[in-house]
Amino acid sequence: MSTTYATGRRKTSAAKVWVKTGTGIIFVNGKAIKNYFDRIVLRDAVQQPLILCNVMRKYNIYAWVKGGGTTGQAEAIRGGIAKALSEINEKNYRVLLKKYKLLTRDSRMVERKKYGQSGARKKFQYSKR
Repeated sequence: MSTTYATGRRKTSAAKVWVKTGTGIIFVNGKAIKNYFDRIVLRDAVQQPLILCNVMRKYNIYAWVKGGGTTGQAEAIRGGIAKALSEINEKNYRVLLKKYKLLTRDSRMVERKKYGQSGARKKFQYSKR
């Protein structure tokens, strides 16, 4: 029974992911994936690396994620699973995952609000008189 560990990050979310040989169960923060992510889109995002490598029923996934919102958490878990599968390197998963850009860390972050403005880019309304 092999176990592989990897971390995934997206925005302010950080996920610790363990991939073990098993039957295809996915647990996020101790809950089944269906109970943790209500939206199907988020569940699909988490399962994307497993579907691409055609190993949905081959590995059990245990993930601990904190920070950020649900989308950032789902994408952080997706990145962690992709990294772990690339380390397993059975049938050369790395090439396939790299092709779909799942091994690249998405570095986009929220831009900070600046002093003297109403937002990161938005300015206060200009009044001539």
